[in-house]
Amino acid sequence: MKNTHKFVLVIVSVFFVHTGCNTDMDVAIPSISDYNGTASVSQGFATVTTDNLFECSNGREAPVGVSTAMDGSTWTVPAQVNFTDNSFPFASDLYNPCSGITFNSEAAAVMSLKDEDIIEVDPNGELITAFVFADNYFEMYINGVPVGKDMVPFTPFNSSILRFRVSYPFTIAMKLVDWEENSGLGSESNQGESFYPGDGGMVAVFKNEANEIVTSTGADWKAQTFYTSPIKDLSCPTENGALRLSYNCNTDGSNDGTSFYALHWDIPANWTAEDFDDSSWPNATPYTNTEIGVNNKPSYTNFTSIFDDPADDAEFIWSTNVILDNEVIVRFTVD
Repeated sequence: MKNTHKFVLVIVSVFFVHTGCNTDMDVAIPSISDYNGTASVSQGFATVTTDNLFECSNGREAPVGVSTAMDGSTWTVPAQVNFTDNSFPFASDLYNPCSGITFNSEAAAVMSLKDEDIIEVDPNGELITAFVFADNYFEMYINGVPVGKDMVPFTPFNSSILRFRVSYPFTIAMKLVDWEENSGLGSESNQGESFYPGDGGMVAVFKNEANEIVTSTGADWKAQTFYTSPIKDLSCPTENGALRLSYNCNTDGSNDGTSFYALHWDIPANWTAEDFDDSSWPNATPYTNTEIGVNNKPSYTNFTSIFDDPADDAEFIWSTNVILDNEVIVRFTVD
């Protein structure tokens, strides 16, 4: 019984710190008894460890924090990334207002690339050029080898180009992150509200040396969720096998989200590997350009000839919830 008493006291303490409520008997004490899933559950703000990962004029701050779940586990939010790891290469800019590199065409961007930026997964393999627009951040691995990460963690919106040599077949694995201003609560100031859930989305096209598309993002990719927030009601998320579903959860903004919850799952240690078994993972969910909201973003619209190729239109992909799921891993093998 001693451990049970301690657990209740911790939950009560967290509730009153974040809500500022008094101890009146009509105030409901938060409970996770309605949650039946496999995630670790945290509540309220994370402890910010980095105020802003990247500075750019007209960009949002990109904090990194640590959330402590009710089971005592700790989680880096919105994700554990390699942005400050110099051994992980940056992708080249396709369109980036922060660096001032803002190409208007695929041809101009490709001509600017340098041979020393090519990552050799297989030195005798074919040269592949990848074009990526991610909302907000991505890290890409080919057969477990890091080949490029996003130059901008949050905003302004940018797009990337990267090249690598590899032999067929090869496996693409990407960590995708929808960043957050409210650390640990998957939300930002928007639409006049302080806690407004942002949305994600990623589209990519891979071309060979003959400028032919060898693959692009679509519903045949795999996508698994590892961080979902904000959750207002722990009875709304459900699971069906490997599916982690939050489509029944409320996505409205709020001016007080300090008592909202977050769900965290462990990422497999070898998720980047070519031989990682992702067969049980859900297929990616495709989204339209309108659903993602890119029709006014030149980092995308300057390159619709790539992303919206009439003969092979790449689709935006994410998990089943592009609003609440904030850390998603996608995988695909090119045969």
